[in-house]
Parts: sequence; structure tokens; C-alpha cells
Amino acid sequence: MRDVDDVRTDLLIIGAGPTGLFAAYYAGFRGLRVAVVDSLPELGGQITAMYPEKAILDVAGFPSIKGRDLVEGLVAQAATADPTYLLDRTATTLEHGDDEVVVTLDDGTRVTAGAVLITSGIGKFSPRPLPAGEGWVGRGMEFFVPSFAPYAGKDVVVVGGGDSAFDWAQHLEPIAASVTLVHRRDAFRAHERTVAAVKDSSVEIITNAQVTELRGDGHLEEVEISVDGQEPQLRKAQALVAALGFVADLGAIQQWGLETQKRHVVVDSSMRTNLSRVFAAGDITDYPGKVRLIAVGFGEAATAVNNAAVVLDPTAHVFPGHSSEA
Repeated sequence: MRDVDDVRTDLLIIGAGPTGLFAAYYAGFRGLRVAVVDSLPELGGQITAMYPEKAILDVAGFPSIKGRDLVEGLVAQAATADPTYLLDRTATTLEHGDDEVVVTLDDGTRVTAGAVLITSGIGKFSPRPLPAGEGWVGRGMEFFVPSFAPYAGKDVVVVGGGDSAFDWAQHLEPIAASVTLVHRRDAFRAHERTVAAVKDSSVEIITNAQVTELRGDGHLEEVEISVDGQEPQLRKAQALVAALGFVADLGAIQQWGLETQKRHVVVDSSMRTNLSRVFAAGDITDYPGKVRLIAVGFGEAATAVNNAAVVLDPTAHVFPGHSSEA
């Protein structure tokens, strides 16, 4: 891994999540020089920032693997390509030359590449706030759960009805003193299997309810839960996880002239965008029948890199042969 300023490379990958890391490996497999830029200071994208302890069940070959372990394996695999990592930097502008693309980063770094692959997922993300939680972050309230250990033996309240809320409730249940899940409706957006598992556990689920107040002397001690049509109730709690989703922002990428559909980049079956020498893969892409899974992102990364390789060298073949034959 190299860490430099001005860069000239064959392929610039924007986004160091699972799709971007696998694309970096595959670029090396195709004999390409590769650079990877990401606005986060660490590799792994959303998984590292939000779900490092989460068990991932839908990656081929792994019945169950923690997010941090998947990232560790992808980083080791990508290391075979000797990528140039440009972390804690954001791509701001994109310009086309005759046979190259120049991307400028927010620190002034200029990256000149033969092709660009955008794998930035949902872009920059920020959590949706809990109105009653203003001023409580770091004092018992968090939006993400990077480690389960701090919750051991605590009474935990999880707010939300999506996958994150149910995943964290399920994983915290064995180590916390108690887990209560609060959701403002009686229907959930989470995967049915996870919902069923949480319902069968010791987690208490309170629906048609909201957390309306957090209380404590310096640190969270109890929360007020208001259920529709009932008097508010107080619950002992030393930790609260506000899993209310997040707001995504593609940032400067939206100003590059890319064709987009509801904050996603439109691509064809080769993962080409409407801009010359610019490809995209992973959750950021959109096309008929798109399914947003890590496993799908891996396949799109390989498709994008193989087609970019032909753009860089017209004598090359899209299909390079199997890696087991290399």
C-alpha cells in the first residue's frame, strides 16, 4: 500500500467499501495499476463505519461472517494489487482528456487515470436524528454500534423498525441486561427472518410508540416512551441506539454530468455510465432488475474492471480467463 499525493494510474476507484476493494484486487489481476479514494479514514466503507460486528449471511462461501472479518479479507485480497490508497479525501471534480480522466480531490490532489470506477455506495451518509436525543450523543445515545462490548450488562433501548434496528437488537440480546425495541408503527421494514428471531427472543418490542425524552445526570439513566393512546412510561436504560436510518448524499459526483435515477448512477450491462471512461458498480448503480447486495456488487466490480481493461487497451479481451489459471 502506498500513500502519495499526485497520482497517475490506470484505474481510479472511488469508494473503498467491499465492492471497491474487490475491484482493486480484480484490477491487479488484470495487470492494472490502481488507486482507491474514499472520504472515510479507514477501509471498508459502510461496514467499517456502521456494521463491523454485524453477521453477514449472504456472501457466497461464508455461512456467516462478521463485517470486520469480511473487510479484513477483502483488504488482504486487494493488497495483491499494491493499490494506492487516498483515504480521508473526497473526489470533487472530474475532467476528461483525450485518453484519460483527471479527478481532483478536496485536498488538491490530482489523480490522472485511464478510467474511473465509482463504487461509492450510497455516498456520504448521515444518521436521521432522534428529536428527543439532541445533546445525548456520547452520553448514552449512539446512532451506530461499532462494538458490542460496551453494551454488556446494560439496559438497552433500540429505536427503529428497519434491518439495522432488528440486527442490533438481535446481537445485543445475549450480552445486554435487557433490550427493548421501540418503533412508531406496528409494521416493520426489517427482513422477516430477523423479525421472527427477535420476537422469539427476550427482546421486548413496543410498537406505535416513540421515545419522547431521555433523562440522566450527565449520562443516560432512563427514557420516556410514549405509546399511542396511553400515558408515557419510564424505562431504565443506560444505552440507546437510534437506528432511524440515514440520509445519503452523492456530493460532488452529482455535478459531473452522470445520468442518475433517484440518487443512483445509471449503467448498462457493461457497468458503463453515460460518461466516457467512467464506470460504476455496487449499490450506487441502477438498471432494470437491480438488486442491492454485497454479492451483486462483487460481480459488477469484475464486470466493470474487465470492460475498463478493454478501454485502456483495445487489444485486450473482456474475459481474461479464470483466476485459477493465472
